[in-house]
Amino acid sequence: MTLGSLPTLAFVAGDRPEALAALARLTARYGQVPEAKADVIVALGGDGSMLETLHRNLERRTPVYGMNRGSVGFLLNDYDENDLPRRVAESVPTVIHPLQMDAWTEDGRVHSGLAINEVSLLRQTRQSAKLRIHVDDRVRMEELACDGCLVATPAGSTAYNLSAHGPIVPLDARVLALTPISAFRPRRWRGALLPHQSRVTFEILEADKRPVSSTADGFEVRRVTRVEVRERRDVALTMLFDAGRSFDERVLAEQFAA
Repeated sequence: MTLGSLPTLAFVAGDRPEALAALARLTARYGQVPEAKADVIVALGGDGSMLETLHRNLERRTPVYGMNRGSVGFLLNDYDENDLPRRVAESVPTVIHPLQMDAWTEDGRVHSGLAINEVSLLRQTRQSAKLRIHVDDRVRMEELACDGCLVATPAGSTAYNLSAHGPIVPLDARVLALTPISAFRPRRWRGALLPHQSRVTFEILEADKRPVSSTADGFEVRRVTRVEVRERRDVALTMLFDAGRSFDERVLAEQFAA
């Protein structure tokens, strides 16, 4: 994109009827270029569609401008078909860094994935999970009995983390949220805020009796024995938000929501 020019747009959509209908209207009105040649990708759908688009473009790192054709749409802009190239050109960039998940399974294999929102561990059976939590190779919790536990990025702090009663984290806070999911013992532990460079290791206790799965956004690994989580500062992804409706503004407004 040259100075003063409007961006070339690639439109992509989730599988909801509203998103597919919007895709047809917008491509008819503004044309379509391949994702690999676009200045900006316009993602139509919900937050899940936005995450899928960011993951698909991890190598190219093309900026993504989302418009809500789903339900919650926290990572998306309001839907408006008018003067879209100009609106995208005037949008405000937000740079996010994903989490690296390395998960070891019972057979000794390691499975790796990136998470834009969170890495979550969940019990696989009716029995609670038992986790030992290390931060930078130091044991911080000998045993957490729970349904699970997660590490969330600031961008993901308003998603599953918030549902699990974790804190909302401003994007520039340079911290990660470590949040238990239905903690049984210690019952009143609410989690922790960690420096963004921290490396969190979960050791699964009694893994054969109490199996646990680990998920990096949509990538799941079952029957894990150990999971390491760290921020990938070398990977930078860009989301675009309308002026006056930046991600920071959304995070601030969410903290005052009824």
